[in-house]
Formats: sequence, structure tokens, C-alpha cells
Amino acid sequence: MVRVKRGFVARRRRKKLLRRAKGFRGALGTQFRRAKQAVYKAMRHATVDRKTKKRTMRSLWIIRINAALKEAGLRYSQFINLLKKQNILLDRKMLADLAVNHSDDFKKLLAKLTGK
Repeated sequence: MVRVKRGFVARRRRKKLLRRAKGFRGALGTQFRRAKQAVYKAMRHATVDRKTKKRTMRSLWIIRINAALKEAGLRYSQFINLLKKQNILLDRKMLADLAVNHSDDFKKLLAKLTGK
């Protein structure tokens, strides 16, 4: 069997991983074994936090919508129920944007829903 010298391949693999660990503190950014562990853990956290971000953003949108509805004297659950009955397909992100940045349009939407 032919002897295989992995110098180039191994170096490229290590350099790629160390590039990902650039900026990590101490040995985590320079030593391959420590860097490998730190990068794997960082990637695991990144995956989990992408899911968490979706959850927290949705709750933020609901809080913003609810704050705008309090001025109109309407509860969030009632508002969502009215939207579903009228078959208005705006998601919470769009509704929160309307409530914060385009309050006059949000009030028009409320007027349409409540019939006032």
C-alpha cells in the first residue's frame, strides 16, 4: 500500500477551523483542539439561538400590537379574532410595523374592523 502524507489536506482543515475561531480568547483561538471544541459549541449555540430569536421577536410584535390596541380600548385576543373573522391575512410582524411606524393606517384598520 502506498504511503499517504496528509500535510496539505490536514493543514487546510485546521486552518479553516482556526479561521472560524479567530477572535476567541486565549487558547481557544490558537490551539486546534481547544478551538475545535469552542467552534462546535458556538455553532450549537447559534443553531439554538436562531430558534429563540424567532420566539422573542414574535412576543415583541405582540407586545407592540397590544400597546397600540390599549389606546383604542381593545384587547389583543379580540383584535386577532376580528382579523380572522374579516379574513384579513396580515401577520404579527406587519401589524406591529403598522402600529409603530404607521399609526394612522393602523387606526384606519381598527375602524374598519370595529365598524366605527
